Amino acid sequence: MNRFIRNSGFYLILFLVVVGIVQFVSNGNEAADFPRYDQLRQELKNNNVKNLTVQFEGNAFLVTGAYKEKPDGAKSDSFSTYIPPTDAAISELTDASESNGIPFTQKKMEGDSIWLTFLSSIIPLVIMFILFFFLFNQAQGGGGKVMNFGKSKARLYNEEKKRVTFEDVAGADEEKQELVEVVEFLKDPRKFAAVGARIPKGVLLVGPPGTGKTLLARAVAGEAGVPFFSISGSDFVEMFVGVGASRVRDLFENAKKNAPCIIFIDEIDAVGRQRGAGLGGGHDEREQTLNQLLVEMDGFGGNEGIIIVAATNRADILDPALLRPGRFDRQITVDRPDVKGREAVLKVHSRNKPLTKDVKLDVIAKRTTGFTGADLENLLNEAALLAARRNRKDISMREVDEAIDRVIVGTEKRSRVISEREKRIVAYHEAGHTIAGYFLEHADMVHKVTIIPRGRAGGYVIMLPKEDRMLVTKQELLDKVTGLLGGRVAEEMFIGEIGTGAYSDFQQATRIVRSMIMEYGMSEKLGPMQFGTSQGQVFLGRDIGHEQNYSDSIAYEIDQEMQRFTNECYERCRALLQEHSKEMHLIANTLLEKETLELEQIKELIEQGYLTEDGKPEGGEGTTNDGAEPVIDSIGDVKVRIQGKSEEQSATLGDAPKDITNNPPQDGGDKGNTDGNGGGSSLS
Repeated sequence: MNRFIRNSGFYLILFLVVVGIVQFVSNGNEAADFPRYDQLRQELKNNNVKNLTVQFEGNAFLVTGAYKEKPDGAKSDSFSTYIPPTDAAISELTDASESNGIPFTQKKMEGDSIWLTFLSSIIPLVIMFILFFFLFNQAQGGGGKVMNFGKSKARLYNEEKKRVTFEDVAGADEEKQELVEVVEFLKDPRKFAAVGARIPKGVLLVGPPGTGKTLLARAVAGEAGVPFFSISGSDFVEMFVGVGASRVRDLFENAKKNAPCIIFIDEIDAVGRQRGAGLGGGHDEREQTLNQLLVEMDGFGGNEGIIIVAATNRADILDPALLRPGRFDRQITVDRPDVKGREAVLKVHSRNKPLTKDVKLDVIAKRTTGFTGADLENLLNEAALLAARRNRKDISMREVDEAIDRVIVGTEKRSRVISEREKRIVAYHEAGHTIAGYFLEHADMVHKVTIIPRGRAGGYVIMLPKEDRMLVTKQELLDKVTGLLGGRVAEEMFIGEIGTGAYSDFQQATRIVRSMIMEYGMSEKLGPMQFGTSQGQVFLGRDIGHEQNYSDSIAYEIDQEMQRFTNECYERCRALLQEHSKEMHLIANTLLEKETLELEQIKELIEQGYLTEDGKPEGGEGTTNDGAEPVIDSIGDVKVRIQGKSEEQSATLGDAPKDITNNPPQDGGDKGNTDGNGGGSSLS
């Protein structure tokens, strides 16, 4: 702040000085009148001149003086004009002055002061240079030097700010222990040296967004007790050639002066991407920066006492030379927390939030399968905002439940006008998902179903796995596909018309079936083989030039197997809904009345035929409609609904085949499944 005030004061003073000089120069010659020579002669004849001074200047005589009375049209009482450089003109002025008694002075020719001439020419240049200097320095981020392009932008951790410790990190116990070991080495290296251990030179934090990689690095900064430099990967490269490599050198020079220390590079994939096969050629600026980084991390000179900690979401695109032992010796995968980890994260983020007694963090943890630490923090913040909106002083489970729906699907759209016909379509669509999820042995448990529009979804089903899973079997994937088809089958059977609401269901089902055949080797006809290369996003330096590694006939067989798998699941779902048509009508009709059903209400309807809160019907059993439902003539203007939050909210591995292929154990079924996020489907 003080620096800002000083800089602002300097610019203000400089601005005033420049304005003053300009004003002085522009007004210096405006104080005198400039009559013509004939006008001056007339004023002399009229005896209206108080005094005269003549001085030779250039190729003429400069005549200055003052009027006795300012003539009409004159700008000032004083005047200044030029007369021809002749003796006759001087004699005329002399005679007129003597005849009228006007004081007359004739000065000798004097040149301008050499210093005045010098200063008048040099001062504008000095002012321009000073302005350029400070403006350029500001643009380059300070540092007191004009040419500081190559200076590192790394920031030294300030302990006076809010300090983050390992106690603030939850849900990542194993990952935290790996970094605690690094901090302990910096504090007491003798313990490790006694057994001949060498601390890793680099630690790479890898994981999906929001899992706490940067938070772990901040905790290291708070616990280390040594200088901690932090910089982003994008801070190295700018518009000037050679800046990136220069900044890397400057960063490590500063680190050597402060050793032992830690350097944290966030989003290192911005500068550490794979070299070689890219389109930029070997002289790409980013590549030169990476080369310098490789040399500094483990080159000829070496850097004792400097530990590099980096974070990235895309370790698969990093250069292999960057990942080898000696540079990044240790790679720590920071994955989504399990149910216990989520509960621990919720405890950390609920410290400063007043929760009512009905808020059970363990229940919230079970309902938020697949959430990252950032998602959970956002969830509790949304609940707090809802409580404040309702003028509450604490947060109840009602706010938490609504916050979960807001985070997964979007805001509630009760004001949206939906026709009764469209509501009926949505109700049976969601009922189809509910029945399939309830009766299929390996399907995810239905926790909530609603036909209230949220976001761009007309209705949705929240389906969560019965337990945390690391592996998924073939039958579980088939049950998943069968459950996804429940909405379309219900529309066809009970509405008599199919619509666009199953768009996302088909998208996910097709992805799962394709992965089963092409990646997991689950086709009896094609055998335990993998077909094709990774279908992930193509990055420069990787995946360029990869081709299909199977023939056209195999591609035809793959299509045939995909159709067979999908059709078998479709017919299986049709038989299931036909068998439980009574429950289908009951769920759909109750949804039309209540709009939202929770897990316990769904169980009551299916098991006893009515809701306990409504009381037992007069007939002794739940009122159901066993007859055929009326067929709606046309589906009308029903928009395609889009997936909600992210594919990570899906219930099984099949929703993210790319991730499963790369790392099956981590991306197991520990992911919540929502309709609109992966579970069922919805119309919007």
